[in-house]
Amino acid sequence: MENSALDVWYTPIYMKKNRPGVMISVLCNPEDEDKLKGILLNETTTLGVRSYTAYRSILNRQWTKVNTSFGDIRIKIAQNEKICKAAPEYEDCKQAAEKHGVPFREVYDVARLAYEEIKRKKE
Repeated sequence: MENSALDVWYTPIYMKKNRPGVMISVLCNPEDEDKLKGILLNETTTLGVRSYTAYRSILNRQWTKVNTSFGDIRIKIAQNEKICKAAPEYEDCKQAAEKHGVPFREVYDVARLAYEEIKRKKE
């Protein structure tokens, strides 16, 4: 991740002759592909790397804050002309839960409900 990968994950797989293996998947921007392939070839036992081009459709994103009994929590809003989604920011909820000694889910739910209330008042 510190070398410009957008995401990295591991998948347990069975190789030739039923040997156990691990597939490493890396998402990156095209300009970082050669660098990340080099890292995989140098740092693992692999003899080759497959690559594919993928296209991604994304929703526009913006941030807002809600004030809760646990403090301010950022809300990520993702939308286009037809779709609108909103979710409390994970790290904010985690920090507030640790600070107040409550379950993560409690902070998350309070923040989500606070945002829904603000949204409802605007409509």
